Amino acid sequence: MSSNAADKRAEDPVASVPVSPVPSKEREADAIYQNGELVARAIGPQVDLEAKEIRFAEVYNSDDLVLPDECEFQRHVIMVQRIGFASKVEKAALHKGRVLRDVVAEILGYREQ
Repeated sequence: MSSNAADKRAEDPVASVPVSPVPSKEREADAIYQNGELVARAIGPQVDLEAKEIRFAEVYNSDDLVLPDECEFQRHVIMVQRIGFASKVEKAALHKGRVLRDVVAEILGYREQ
């Protein structure tokens, strides 16, 4: 390396600042994400790796969940395949928004960490 390049780096305060990777947002264990955004919450997940499925007792606050699209739950990339029951809950209820019960999602793969 030439002394000119070293001199320029010493003069440039931005060049001397070490670059650290941006920490990724910590994901919540009960959350379902699409495009990096939290779109729903899950209760009672049961992971069946042999069947490549995750069964949820309930998925709530799911108004923003686009059902025919891939989503992420914990380390899994999933797609909802079946819903036993769906309803829109009253605004005064504990779990607001669209509530899905007896949900089965296919495991498509694993998300990159």
